[in-house]
Amino acid sequence: MRITGLALVPPPTAADLPKVTPELLASVLARYSRSNEGLETILSKVDLANPDASIDRILKFVDYGHASIGGLTGGLAIALDGVSMWLAYKIFELAQMADGQESSTRYITMDATSLPSPEEIGIPADLADRWRSVMSDAFAAYNAEYARLDAAALENPALVRLPPDAKPAVVTRLRKNYALDRARYFIPFATRTNLGLVQSSRMWAATVKHLDSLAHPEAKLAARLIREELLKQSPRLMRHSFAERSYQEQAQQELAMSLSLGLKRLSAEPLADEVWVNVERAAPPFLPEVQPVAEALRHRANRYGYQGTATRRMRVAFAWNNMALAELRDLNRHRTGHRYTPLVQAGFYLPPEIKHAEHAALLQSQLELTRELMQRGSPAYVYSLLLGAQTPFEHSTHADKFIYEAELRTGMGAHFRYAEHLSAVLKAFFAQVPEAKEWVVEGTAEPE
Repeated sequence: MRITGLALVPPPTAADLPKVTPELLASVLARYSRSNEGLETILSKVDLANPDASIDRILKFVDYGHASIGGLTGGLAIALDGVSMWLAYKIFELAQMADGQESSTRYITMDATSLPSPEEIGIPADLADRWRSVMSDAFAAYNAEYARLDAAALENPALVRLPPDAKPAVVTRLRKNYALDRARYFIPFATRTNLGLVQSSRMWAATVKHLDSLAHPEAKLAARLIREELLKQSPRLMRHSFAERSYQEQAQQELAMSLSLGLKRLSAEPLADEVWVNVERAAPPFLPEVQPVAEALRHRANRYGYQGTATRRMRVAFAWNNMALAELRDLNRHRTGHRYTPLVQAGFYLPPEIKHAEHAALLQSQLELTRELMQRGSPAYVYSLLLGAQTPFEHSTHADKFIYEAELRTGMGAHFRYAEHLSAVLKAFFAQVPEAKEWVVEGTAEPE
């Protein structure tokens, strides 16, 4: 694990840090999420004497929307190279005020070289060889299915939805994405990734305190390394970033709940889709809501448009019984409100193009390893999970934020499974708020 800090105006004690403008910082972190090179390698290619040219060159390659980049132009930036996907997920869960990017699974080497050692993540010594074997088999399944699906799409281009008049390079990219996005459910949750986050020192202190209070060795190591880096830039607030009893107690209780629920529901069979939505429109009698929902929504040009009080004051809680970790990693990044999952394997998702029966041996050995770790009360059970593991996931927020998420995750370029999940939740939302349907743009996840 490597921690790197970026400072917009480095203090005298951190003169060795790269000096970057806010826009260059944002573009470098954007490029970081589309690369497995590591931050130092990317920075070595940046011309700090001519930052505008570097910005234009990076953003031309990345082609991100303005909102995801704009949020990265301030605060204290930390890059974490080589953390597990579990830790990246956990940091996004904890750092709810942060803007950040993570390396896409499309840009990560998918073999055992991308795994941490069992000792680093707390796998019991007597289970280390067994864990390595299951993870190796999972990578083998991923690579085999990717090759098969890629070859099938090459032979039959109709399998991949393509935009009209797509150029050959676009056809190749979308074909590979088709294969990658379906094979990815075999990727181990322990796989190393890279993570870049920007937030205030206050929020960093809370995040590090929380990480330091978890039972996982990887989280504690990350807390120490982040603290050491941020002490160069914010020494006063980072003094309050150590483990604290209330954080430790809640972490212990949540782990105990996950172990209990996980052992009861542990399964490698696919779990049928089920959604739950609760809409609360109650308002105080001295401040009633008088705006029609249509007036709150109809003036927007797109999902970034401002919504009215009718949806901004409406509370929405929504949940899925079967969110695969592959989707949870992204849906967990929607920052508003509160997100919660016990992070258990209550089922295992594979897309229709992949047959469960052909991977029964792998899924059974993975399930038994997870059961053994859970029975021992080990927090390291999270590292035995694959991205196809299905877990309940709840998000509570307000209707304006929910509508934005639904439009984004069914819109242009959205992953097919995101679109299925959000379409189902939208249907349940419309049953309770029918007047919103005319003004909410549910997409069809067209290819980019």
